[in-house]
Amino acid sequence: MSRVKIVTDSSCTFEKKYQEELDITVIPLSVMIDDVVYPDDDKLTGEKFMDMMAAANALPKTSQPPIGYFAELYDELGKDGSQIVSIHMTQSLSGTVEAARQATFLTNSDVTVIDSGFIDQSLAFQVIRAAELAQTGASLEEVLAAVEQVKEKSRLFIGISSLDNLVKGGRVSRATGVLSNMLNIRVVMELEDGALIPVVKGRGKKTFSKWLDTFKEELSKFAHVKRIGISHTGRTDFIEEAKNTLQEMFPEMEIPVLHTNPIVATHTGKDAFAIMYYTE
Repeated sequence: MSRVKIVTDSSCTFEKKYQEELDITVIPLSVMIDDVVYPDDDKLTGEKFMDMMAAANALPKTSQPPIGYFAELYDELGKDGSQIVSIHMTQSLSGTVEAARQATFLTNSDVTVIDSGFIDQSLAFQVIRAAELAQTGASLEEVLAAVEQVKEKSRLFIGISSLDNLVKGGRVSRATGVLSNMLNIRVVMELEDGALIPVVKGRGKKTFSKWLDTFKEELSKFAHVKRIGISHTGRTDFIEEAKNTLQEMFPEMEIPVLHTNPIVATHTGKDAFAIMYYTE
């Protein structure tokens, strides 16, 4: 049956029920740990990956799926005449979306590739909305318009307890990393237009709690907050504080608290978090 079908990648963090209920196809990225390559799939849980990363001799390396893999998938999904919307993590963090774009030249299927501008549950916000509409029989144009609306109304904040992995991955300078770790610096950044912009820096754990107060004020200004998500690389006291605080503000909302995927965790390291939302 011809319809719109939704594809994303494994940097998309969501509860598995959505993948099954909404028929979302997830393409796994790969993670190389000490020269062994693992697919980022259900067998490599976030918790298991954190243990493997801690024991590794070097920072794991992540890689996007091959262009041919995308092309074969698009061929298969589109052979019944369905249109495909393929939504992926921001290009600033991975070449996945570019590989997907290249694959559109190798398939006869009708594929629209979208750079979500985000990662983790913020990517999932767009994917879930697209899939919900696709299930109702919405047109390609309606799905694309809805995804763009979610993208425009989304914000994603990331809290880092240690800059070690960002330094090893070349995303901040070694001098900055050494200085921050010596001073017990915590950093909250916003992922905006594909760039990580520092929002708050401070010493010690209270830095995150102070930022949460500001975040609460921000959310309270909106009449309709549609979704909130909390992701982490280890369930710390702050994660519990954030969950309780936000659930108190929005008692009717389901606020998922999920261990992030290996792709995100490689960059952020342990005891990191992400809190994201989108509004109407």
